[in-house]
Amino acid sequence: MTDPVAPSPDPARLVVLVSGSGSNLQALLDACQDPAYGAQVVAVGADRDGIASLDRAAAAGVPSFVHKVKDYPERIVWDRALTASVAEYRPDLVVSAGFLKLVGEDFLHAFGDRYVNTHNALLPSFPGIHGPRDALEYGVKVTGATLFFVDGGVDTGPIIAQVTVPVEDDDTEDTLSERIKEVERRQLVDWVGRLVRDGWTITGRKVRTK
Repeated sequence: MTDPVAPSPDPARLVVLVSGSGSNLQALLDACQDPAYGAQVVAVGADRDGIASLDRAAAAGVPSFVHKVKDYPERIVWDRALTASVAEYRPDLVVSAGFLKLVGEDFLHAFGDRYVNTHNALLPSFPGIHGPRDALEYGVKVTGATLFFVDGGVDTGPIIAQVTVPVEDDDTEDTLSERIKEVERRQLVDWVGRLVRDGWTITGRKVRTK
C-alpha cells in the first residue's frame, strides 16, 4: 500500500506531459479556470518541439520545457532530465496527456504513485498504441477508455476509472477512436479533479478516493 495522498487546501499543482495537439491539455486548462475544480496546471513538458500543445501552454501563460530523447546519450539520462524538470514544479499530480514516451525507473521512483495516464481501451484488454484497432479486429461489442496510475509495464498500472463505448457494426478505426476520445477526455478531467480534491490511496491494484 502506498501512503495515502491527502487533498491540499490550495489548488493542486499539475504538471502535464504532452507529445501532440494537446486537446486533453486544453480540457484540463479549461477545467482549471473554475476555482472549484481544485487544481492548476503549473507546467507542461514535451518530448518534441513545434507541437500545438506547447502553443496552448504559451497561450495560457503556463511555462513549458522540452526533453527530446535524441538529445541524450542514453535513455536513462533523458529520464533523469525529465524527472528533474518535473520535480522543479513540485507537482501533486503528473498527467500524461498524449505523452508518447515510456518513462524510466528514476521518474517512477519520484512520481509513480501520482503519475496518471489514459488509454483508449478497457484495460487489461488491448494495451499498446493500437487500442481501437485491436478492439475492432477482435470483434468486441464494447470498448472504452481507462485512466490508471503508471507503473513499469505498458498500460499495466492500477486502474483509477473506466468508461465504456459501444462498438457499432459500421465502425472504422477512425470513427471508433473519435468516439472514445470524447469520453476519454471527460473521464480524464473528471477524475483528475476528484483525485486532487479528495485524495487517494493505492493498495495493490486497488485505487480508492477518500
